[in-house]
Amino acid sequence: MKYSLIIPVFNRPDEVDELLESLTRQTLGRQQFEVVIVEDGSEVRCEDVVGRYSDRLDVRYFEKPNSGPGQSRNYGAERSRGEYLIVLDSDVVLPEGYLAAVDKELTDRPCEAFGGPDRAHESFTPVQKAINYSMTSFFTTGGIRGGKKKLDKFYPRSFNMGIRSDLYRQLGGFSNMRFGEDIDFSIRIFKSGARCRLFPEAWVWHKRRTDFRKFFRQVHNSGIARINLYKKYPDSLKLVHLLPAFFTVGVVLLALLFFVGLVLAVLGLVAGRSAQGCNMGMVVVFAGLILMAFALAPLLLYSLIILIDSSVQNRSLRVGLLSVPASFIQLVGYGTGFLRAWWLRCICGRNEELQAFRKTFYK
Repeated sequence: MKYSLIIPVFNRPDEVDELLESLTRQTLGRQQFEVVIVEDGSEVRCEDVVGRYSDRLDVRYFEKPNSGPGQSRNYGAERSRGEYLIVLDSDVVLPEGYLAAVDKELTDRPCEAFGGPDRAHESFTPVQKAINYSMTSFFTTGGIRGGKKKLDKFYPRSFNMGIRSDLYRQLGGFSNMRFGEDIDFSIRIFKSGARCRLFPEAWVWHKRRTDFRKFFRQVHNSGIARINLYKKYPDSLKLVHLLPAFFTVGVVLLALLFFVGLVLAVLGLVAGRSAQGCNMGMVVVFAGLILMAFALAPLLLYSLIILIDSSVQNRSLRVGLLSVPASFIQLVGYGTGFLRAWWLRCICGRNEELQAFRKTFYK
């Protein structure tokens, strides 16, 4: 058997149903792959859902106590039989040519590890499409997740990651990191000297988080994870990882500048009520309005760029409008997590790995 698809699950039977249904439509022969479902201590189990596909797929179901997705993937990998392991999140759906695209890439240019991009499906909600835009857009530093660049040096993410089973076992699989474990694994793949490429045609539909609150938690954890990774691998930190932190600081400074301008405008109006302070009051009001406009201008310009770009890409003004808050959440959420972890670990010297929203990791 060539491929084992490893899928950890937590309280998402409906998503597993959609994913398994998409696997029944793969153009690659059914005898070429197996599906390994690992129930990670769910309260709402998907065993019955998996059972409905036993006559159409080579699918096996395992259940274990909750330990997070990384250790659940390792659990599934230990019980797999494929030459290559393909790790997927339960909230993805595969186009019918996904496995055929993977097989073609490996036949044409063999490599030890690979990953693919993600897209938004037409059936996704406007919020899901907006979140997908913010995670894949050049204007939010998401870029490569949905692109076709750096084909020969790509750090795959766990929603769509493949690796030779012997290399997986040699590297020990995913680490005990609760967040950022997929990036940690990708770093170790490259440090081993293995070849890891982006397969641009092996893309998936990825639902991501379903509301902005959950999305903030996800990206905040990602920002924290980046510093945790930096402490393990100092050479892994790149300029692009700092940009959300700079953006966050910039937004805070512009907000303070807007507040100062507002205070000046109010004080100017109060002073202008008296005959003696009328002229001076107007000057102060004008100065305050200038500061407010200066503070708002870059934020409004950035929002306009996001609105236009997302509306065109998604062919929807509504998605474009929702992409504005999604982009700010993505950058500020990541930036605050990054700055928080940087302060505690790099400045205050805390040694242990930081974690946030651990109890709601899957939610």
